Amino acid sequence: MAATKKPLNIVKMKKMKENKEPITMLTAYDYPSAVLAEEAGVDMILVGDSLGNAVLGYNSTIPVTIDDMVYHSRAVARGAQSTFIVTDMPFMTYHGGIDETLKGVRRIMQEGHAHAVKLEGGAEIADTVRAVVKAGVPVLGHIGLTPQSVNQIGGFRVQGKDAADAKRLLEDAKALEEAGAFAIVLELVTEAVAEAISNELSIPTIGIGAGRGTDGQVLVFHDVLQYASPYMPKRFVKTYADVGTIIRDSIGNYVQDVKNKSFPAEEHVFTAEDGVVESLYGSSKAKVENRS
Repeated sequence: MAATKKPLNIVKMKKMKENKEPITMLTAYDYPSAVLAEEAGVDMILVGDSLGNAVLGYNSTIPVTIDDMVYHSRAVARGAQSTFIVTDMPFMTYHGGIDETLKGVRRIMQEGHAHAVKLEGGAEIADTVRAVVKAGVPVLGHIGLTPQSVNQIGGFRVQGKDAADAKRLLEDAKALEEAGAFAIVLELVTEAVAEAISNELSIPTIGIGAGRGTDGQVLVFHDVLQYASPYMPKRFVKTYADVGTIIRDSIGNYVQDVKNKSFPAEEHVFTAEDGVVESLYGSSKAKVENRS
């Protein structure tokens, strides 16, 4: 079991990059999924604001709040006590004054029990990253497709397809590194550009839909397991089980068993001592006779 492992830290992550040892990361949003992720041996858990889509039923990450992130982060921390946990700062919680940003960061760390926070954006948030790091909080950067900005960038589009976009991504990555980010997520970035960025940085890159040249990979728990209905396949995702179908079929079998009265069966019931039922009826009969 991996539950007794020592948690990863940002120094070890950098050493893993130097040693070309891939870093594994998976999202988790609650206690049971965190327990299973830790037992499976993932290096890091991301409490992503993707919980808005995966577990809260929103069509984007934008409605997710700090309260949501704190609640889910705290549950994950209880389930994965030996794993490095990164929690997302949600939409528009780090674009105002630094004091307001640090209030949100404090809640994520103190109430959510995370080890680090993740911020989406490049050079434009470098000063914020620098301030959060200076306050003693590790920051995971996130560039490429940034779901919180999906309305601005025109949808879920692959980034780094031309020279100008590749240059922008590299500049963003370097700005985040210089600001003190311990690693950077590259989402939906062309493979060649993601590899070039990874080679230019001294900090690890974690890819999602960014090819084989990054220093690690991250996927969403529900994508890995097809835990959704209907499940929408994604080109950059490899699924390892079809949990959604198993759950739906299992619940359907339960409903059928109850309807046809095959559940509960003999092995599912408890018995009382001899005479218990008769004593119930007997006391009722005695009361009737006394009234007459």
